[in-house]
Amino acid sequence: MHPMTRKAQPPTKGSVSTVSNLSRTPLRFLKRTLAVGAVALAAVSLQPGSATASTAPVVGGTRAAQGEFPFMVRLSMGCGGALYTQQIVLTAAHCVSGSGNNTSITATAGVVDLNSSSAIKVKSTKVLQAPGYNGTGKDWALIKLAKPINLPTLKIADTKAYDNGTFTVAGWGATREGGSQQRYLMKATVPFVSDASCQASYGSSLVPAEEICAGFAQGGVDTCQGDSGGPMFRRDSANAWIQVGIVSWGEGCARPDFPGVYTEVSTFAGAIKSAAATL
Repeated sequence: MHPMTRKAQPPTKGSVSTVSNLSRTPLRFLKRTLAVGAVALAAVSLQPGSATASTAPVVGGTRAAQGEFPFMVRLSMGCGGALYTQQIVLTAAHCVSGSGNNTSITATAGVVDLNSSSAIKVKSTKVLQAPGYNGTGKDWALIKLAKPINLPTLKIADTKAYDNGTFTVAGWGATREGGSQQRYLMKATVPFVSDASCQASYGSSLVPAEEICAGFAQGGVDTCQGDSGGPMFRRDSANAWIQVGIVSWGEGCARPDFPGVYTEVSTFAGAIKSAAATL
């Protein structure tokens, strides 16, 4: 089986955001959205104006509280992201179609409920896709916004000191493989998986120098379609959140012995900082 990227989530009836032609990204990136499970017991309603949603649990994930992860951003092409600065979003390269001026993307921030009237919505002005990105590795990109969003940002790891332990993932992606995006932000925790173990699952598809893996051997918890570009993060030595990964790809969602694959942020921290300075 060929691994799939956790790609932008295609639009579904009643969905709260639209998707561009990015749904035609390479198979390697048909990634997961906030995986929050191999099987969803119920899907959250996405109908506009719906006041309530199913409270049935999702395998491996729970709903995030308002303000819990204030740096989280939903992008209109169906991906996630995090505020690198108040005016720059860090996301996945496979979520964008290249670099240059771009006013087609809308970033939604400040809420866990995408239908909330208090959602902050800001258009993009520029996109910078990782130099040299060709569909394998280097899966990061920056999106400059038309104006700053006055919310906390998520610092990125610039050393490998935090590339271990237990990580948190969050997103509005599907709660089951092949499912639809969610109205409410979901969260889950996943453990670090060594390069050797991850290569046993993915072979030469993995780029260990540029990617980091996380998940349970038994599956059941993962990111999924629509979570692409969102952050994987943990607490640093000062107990602050620090980003160690970007949702990139994987074989399906939450399958046993197929952990999620994330861009290793520490590897690209210098390049990300330099690229942001040009925006």
